[in-house]
Amino acid sequence: MPDFFIVGHPKCGTSALCQMLRRCPQIYFNLKEPGFFSPELRAGAAGGKRPATLEQYLALYAGAAPEQLAGDATPWYLSTPSAAGEIASLAPDARVIAILREPADFLRSLHAQHVQDHVETEADLGRALALEPERRAGRQIPPGSPRPHALLYSDYVRYVEQLRRFADVFGAEHMLVLVYDDFRADNEATLRRVLEFLGVEDPGPVEALEANPTVRVRSPRLYELVRRLSFGNGALARGARAAVKAVSTRGMRHRALALQRKLQWGAPRAGDEQLMRELRVRFRGEVVSLGDYLGRDLIGAWGYDRLD
Repeated sequence: MPDFFIVGHPKCGTSALCQMLRRCPQIYFNLKEPGFFSPELRAGAAGGKRPATLEQYLALYAGAAPEQLAGDATPWYLSTPSAAGEIASLAPDARVIAILREPADFLRSLHAQHVQDHVETEADLGRALALEPERRAGRQIPPGSPRPHALLYSDYVRYVEQLRRFADVFGAEHMLVLVYDDFRADNEATLRRVLEFLGVEDPGPVEALEANPTVRVRSPRLYELVRRLSFGNGALARGARAAVKAVSTRGMRHRALALQRKLQWGAPRAGDEQLMRELRVRFRGEVVSLGDYLGRDLIGAWGYDRLD
């Protein structure tokens, strides 16, 4: 079993932290986001890269040397109600790392990532939030969406409830809760704090990273068309790929791919200010509770004191 778990949240620096830890010889990772302790991810794992059985999951860590600490970085565990208990039943002495972000900015970034990943088809965050009651009842789910629960955005912002689930089974001394702003401001200091928590010696100078940055899908229709042609198994998609390959060189296809990405994706738009304010008013109580839980003034740090 892994020695430590990076449990989330997504879009809070978990990918960058994982990549930085990979560079430490005392740390061992295998598959990014194995997701074994998230039922939604495990249910869709048969025949894919993710492990569907405990035997397959344990095999991911068979290559770890005796002196290495093995890690599982799956940012969906924090919002999965059953994950803490399931992990503790198999690895009761594991250490747990969570990273949290200001709620409104977090949800804006998460929604944009869901649109990019074809999990979400509603490109407007406000309308996506308004769909939550319908989606909670199993309606208005995008066709083929691999993680319907991921569309219940407000459920992610139950920070204290989520942290307590892990603290109840692992103990607070086996948990490290990081704030995204600290990580963005000083990657190196945060990494050293993580390594100290894991009991790993200092690796020396560290290069700052930004992994899995948020992008904006410029045209959902164009994005869906290209996705179907690129990854579809139908005769049309296969024929289109074969025709392109027959009349182009590798260099031409690489340049076309770069242009395609430029046309499909752009820098994320700033959040709608009215919606961002509404979300901050809505989640102010959670921020107060989280600040009390961590012993930090997050109301001031995240600008919630300016809402009045």
